[in-house]
Amino acid sequence: MEKSDRIQWLRQNTPFTALSEQVLEALASAIQSRTLEENRRLILEDTPPTALHILRSGRLEAYHTSANELANASSLLPGSVLHLKELLLDQPTQQTIITLSDCELWEIPRQEFVAIAEQYPEISRTFSQQLVAELEQMSQQLAFEQERQTALRPYLMPKVRQGVVGSSRYAVRLRQDIRKASGDRQPVLIFGEPGLGKDNIAALIHFGSNDRKQPLIKINCDTLQANGAELFGRSGGKSGLLDWLGTGTLMLNNAQDLPKDLEGKMQQVLATGEYLPVSREGAAEPEMKRSQARIIMTAERNLPEALNCKKLKPHVIRVPPLRVTKADIAAQVTYYISLFCRGKGLPQPTVSPEALRRLQGYDFPGNLAELESLVERAIIQSNGTPVLTEEVFWSTSSKGRRFRLNLLNAYPQLRQFLRGPWWTDRINYGFTSWFFAIVLAILFWGPQSRDANIALNFFWAWWWLLVLVAFPFVGRLWCSVCPFMIYGELAQKFSLKLFPRQLLPWPRQQAERWGGWFLYGLFALILLWEELWHLENTAYLSACLLLLITAGAMIFSVLFERRFWCRYLCPIGGMNGMFGKLAMIELRAQQGICAASCTTYQCYKGGPQKGEGMETGGCPVYSHPAQLQDNRDCVLCMTCLKACPHRSVELNLRPPGIELWTTHTPALPEVALLFLLLGAVFLHHLPEIASQWGWAIAFDHSTLSNFGLHLGASTLALLLPGAMALLVHQILRALSRSAAKALSFEVLAYGYLPLVLGANVAHYLHLGLTEMGRVAPVTLATLGMSGMAAPAIVADAAVIAFLQGVTLIATAFLSVVLTQKIARQPWRSLLPQHLAILGFTVLLWRVIL
Repeated sequence: MEKSDRIQWLRQNTPFTALSEQVLEALASAIQSRTLEENRRLILEDTPPTALHILRSGRLEAYHTSANELANASSLLPGSVLHLKELLLDQPTQQTIITLSDCELWEIPRQEFVAIAEQYPEISRTFSQQLVAELEQMSQQLAFEQERQTALRPYLMPKVRQGVVGSSRYAVRLRQDIRKASGDRQPVLIFGEPGLGKDNIAALIHFGSNDRKQPLIKINCDTLQANGAELFGRSGGKSGLLDWLGTGTLMLNNAQDLPKDLEGKMQQVLATGEYLPVSREGAAEPEMKRSQARIIMTAERNLPEALNCKKLKPHVIRVPPLRVTKADIAAQVTYYISLFCRGKGLPQPTVSPEALRRLQGYDFPGNLAELESLVERAIIQSNGTPVLTEEVFWSTSSKGRRFRLNLLNAYPQLRQFLRGPWWTDRINYGFTSWFFAIVLAILFWGPQSRDANIALNFFWAWWWLLVLVAFPFVGRLWCSVCPFMIYGELAQKFSLKLFPRQLLPWPRQQAERWGGWFLYGLFALILLWEELWHLENTAYLSACLLLLITAGAMIFSVLFERRFWCRYLCPIGGMNGMFGKLAMIELRAQQGICAASCTTYQCYKGGPQKGEGMETGGCPVYSHPAQLQDNRDCVLCMTCLKACPHRSVELNLRPPGIELWTTHTPALPEVALLFLLLGAVFLHHLPEIASQWGWAIAFDHSTLSNFGLHLGASTLALLLPGAMALLVHQILRALSRSAAKALSFEVLAYGYLPLVLGANVAHYLHLGLTEMGRVAPVTLATLGMSGMAAPAIVADAAVIAFLQGVTLIATAFLSVVLTQKIARQPWRSLLPQHLAILGFTVLLWRVIL
C-alpha cells in the first residue's frame, strides 16, 4: 500500500483523524505490516509495550484478569489503536490481547514512535484533549449513574435469594423453564400461589441472562398510582422508572392488581416498548418515548385481558405449589436448616423420619415461605438439640384432616396385632373357613326350623343384628373375615395351581357403570326370595342363599384378579360399603408421604419385603389408601398397613359419617340400594301392615295360593319408599328458592342413611333379643336332645320395644342433622325432606313396634 493510501486510511478509520497531514505522513512512513494467525497472543498484560499497534483487518480480544472477579473482555475491530497511552506515559500494558481471527497489524516500533511523539508535540496535545473529553464523559456518566441508583434503590433486587431446590420432575422442569427464559428478552409471565418465591424466580431469570449487570427492580402493582407516573414519569418533570431502567428488568409483582387505567398503557409497552409520560394539566402533548427494559410479570391468578400479550409469545412459567412437590420437602428442609444455621453460627441438626413424614403429610397453604418459617421456629424451639423431632413442628395441621386420631400411633399394640399373622390369615384360614363349612352342613342336614337349628339361629338372630350394630363402629370390617371371599381366594389359588394362566384384568369401566345395578338387582331378588319362601325359618334355603353368594365369589375369583366380586358385585359387600360410610373409623394414608417417599406402590400392587414393609399381594380390591375418599372401597384387611415401608397408613378415629359432607361422591345405584333396604323393613312386616290397614290378605308362606298377590305386594313394599323419597325431592325443588334447588336427588338421598340403618337394626332387635339367648336349648335341639332342660335368656317385650323406639328416634334425628350437613342450607329450604324423614319414622314405628 502506498504512503498516501496509508495516510488516507489512518484519517478515516483511526482516532488520528484530528492530527495534521505532516504528523500522519511521519506515522505512515514508520509503519511496518505484520500478520498474525488466529488464536495468537499479541501481548501480555503488565508488560512494557514493544510497539504502537494499529489493527488493519481481523478481530482482536482484550481482557484483564483479576483474582476477585471474572475477566472483563472486549472485542477490538479494524481501526483500533493499541498502547498509545502506555507509550506516551511510559506505562506497562493493562490488558492481554489475543487474535480471534487472522489479523493484519500495522506496527510502529517503540523507539521510532517515541521519537515521532517528541518531534511532534501535537500528538501529546491531541491525546490530552481526548483524555479530558473522556474524563468529562465519565463524570457525566457517574453523575447519571448516581442519580439513577438513587431513583431505583427503593425497588432494587440486588441478588437471588436461592435456587430451585429439589430433584423432582417439577423442580427439573422449573429449572428448564428458567434457563429458557434467560436466553432472550421476551416478556415472562410467572404464575403461582402466594409463598412460592415468584420474585426469586424472576431474579433467577434476570441474573442468569446476558443483562445480569443491569438493574432488576420490583414494583407491587397494587401500590402504583392510577396514572402510572412512577413508571412513565411526567412530561417536562421527574423521570419515570422506565427512563432510569435502561436495558434492565422491570418486575411487576401481582400483575392482577394493576390499576385498570394502566392496563392499556402496559399493553402498549409490552407490544412496542413505547409509552407516553404523564402530561401536566394544560401542558402540550408529550412526545412518545421508547423503553428498552425487559418486563417480567408475576401473578397468583390469570392476568387481566388487557395484559394478554400472546402475540409476543411470552415465556409462561407456572410454579407448582408445595403440596404437589412433596418429594422435594426433604431437600428443602435441609436447605433451610443449612441457611439458617450458617447465618446464626449454629450447628446443623438433622430431622427425624417421623418429623419429615409429618411435614410431608401437611399441605402447606403458605408454601415455601411457611416451610422456611416452620423450620426456623423448630430450630429455635429445639434449643440446640441434634435432632428435630415432630414435636417442634407443632403448627403442621391440615383442616382437611381435622378431628382425626390415628389409633395405630395411640395404641402401638393395635398396630402390632393388625400387622401380625392373626389378622386376617389365621382367623380366616384357621377358623372361618372350616366354621362356615360346618354351618352349611348343619343348615342342610340339621333340623329345618330356627328354634331347632343352631346354624339358622346364628345366621338370622346373631349375624344380622351384630353386623348392623357394628357398622357405625367398625364399618366394613366384616368383609375382611367374610367366608365368601375366603372360598373365592381358595378357588383362585387352586385353579391357578391346576391351570397356570394369567387372570383377566378388571373391566373397570363396565364394572363402575353396571356393577352397582347388578348387586342392587341381586339384593332385590334375595329379599323377594327371603319373603316369599320364608328363608329365615327354612334352613336348607338359607344354606342355598349362602352357597349362591359363595359361588359368585368363587366364579369371579377364578376369572378375574383379586376380589372383583367383593368390590363390584357382592350384594352383602354393597350393603357393607354403604353403611360403612357412617363408621367412626377410617383407613387412609398420608398423601404427602406416599407422594414423597413411595416409588413402588406395594400397598396397591404388592411386592417383596422392603424395609418394615412385608411381602404382600397388594390390595385385594385395588384401592390405594392415599386415594380413598370414603369407606366404601376399603375392606379393612390391613394389607396396605403390612406392605407400607414408610408408616404412611393410618387407622383414624373420626366423627361418624364425616365423609358424607366432605369428600363423598354419590352414586345412583347405591342410592337405589339405600331405599331398597328401607323397603326391606316394610317387606318383613307385610302381615302387620295388612292387619293395621284392614287388608284381607293372608301372607301364608306354606302355600302358593296367593303367590301372585304376595309377589306384587312384596315388590311394591321394596319400591315404594324410593318413589316416595323421589317425590318429596321434586316437591323440595319446586318450593325451594335457594341453592338447595340445585342439589341432586343422589346427593340429598344420603341424608336418609342413618334412618335406614336404624330401621333395619330395630327390625332385627326383636329377632335377636328373643332368640340370641336361646343358644343352649337350640344347640341341644340341633343335636337331637330337645327334651333336655337348658337355660335361656329372653329380653322382655317392653325392653325390646324401648330399644326399638330409641333406635328409630335417634337415627331419625341423625338423618335430619346429616341432611343439613350435606346440603349446607337453611332448615326451612330442606323442610320437605325433614318431614319425609319424620313420616318414614312414624310408619316404621307403627309397623315395627
